[in-house]
Amino acid sequence: MAALDFSESAPQFSVVIATYNDWGPLEQCLRTLGEQSGTPKFEVVVVDDGSNDAAPEFIDKWSSHFPLRVERQAHEGISAARNHGVRIAQGSVLVFVDADCKLQKNCLATLNSTIEQHPEDDYFQLRMAGDCAGLVGRAEELRLITLQKYMLEPGGYIRYLNTAGFAIRREKADVDGGLFDPQALRAEDTLFLANLMQVGKLPWFASEAMVNHSIPLSLGMCLLKDIRSAYLEGHTYDLIASKGVKIRVTHRERMSMLRFMWKLSAEPSMGKAAFFVLAARQTLRFVILLITDFSGMRFGSRAAAKPVEGN
Repeated sequence: MAALDFSESAPQFSVVIATYNDWGPLEQCLRTLGEQSGTPKFEVVVVDDGSNDAAPEFIDKWSSHFPLRVERQAHEGISAARNHGVRIAQGSVLVFVDADCKLQKNCLATLNSTIEQHPEDDYFQLRMAGDCAGLVGRAEELRLITLQKYMLEPGGYIRYLNTAGFAIRREKADVDGGLFDPQALRAEDTLFLANLMQVGKLPWFASEAMVNHSIPLSLGMCLLKDIRSAYLEGHTYDLIASKGVKIRVTHRERMSMLRFMWKLSAEPSMGKAAFFVLAARQTLRFVILLITDFSGMRFGSRAAAKPVEGN
């Protein structure tokens, strides 16, 4: 599917979405992009990372709402898919979202305003929220609220990066070399954060630009995905450790975060069950990382780079 040329000028934003066997959630994502109000011109680049099925017909209808391009590649992983999207994107700002994300109606307009107000900054983390309609979503909301509260620096920058809602000025992206390391099959955003920290940079927190992360999985399927993800993340944390960048939270920070999550879960809209689901997911993930370490299933050490609770 070729991009539609709505005008001769390049768009302000290129929204890059990497997808793999998640066409259903993508439809909701595209719908929220079509509902954006007051936004500057934007295009959408969808990169299919070798899904089992070809892109469904429903995608075609969105090409009448905004310039849309769908590119298909062999299954190489999310980093390679995003790099592919970056290479063909035309916007001066690259915005990354996941297929299972929904943007608030004023998200891109607010992000544009934030970027204009911070001409000295090149990297922007959007505010992430969970879908509180179900238990898994409430646990995700609890996790995201806590991370964004405790990783926020006093000056407005944030020690957290989640490519389910992240923007970068195109001029700062290594288009030819690849913005994301293709060796990172998971946690590629944490590795990118480590690279930024290595040169003394952090993303600016665009707190008013909201992206809702909706997990379309049952609790059981979510736990199975956590196991696979933790195994794949291990190699990425080895890469981070090799850089000598410490991104882990301190024990004091971790205890403070746990107390905050426990207190927040007492709210009727959240519920204690969300806390226990989140605790189970994080514990399972930690155990898998330990097993892969001790069993010698990977090479290297992650001693200096334990994850910041995961993205």
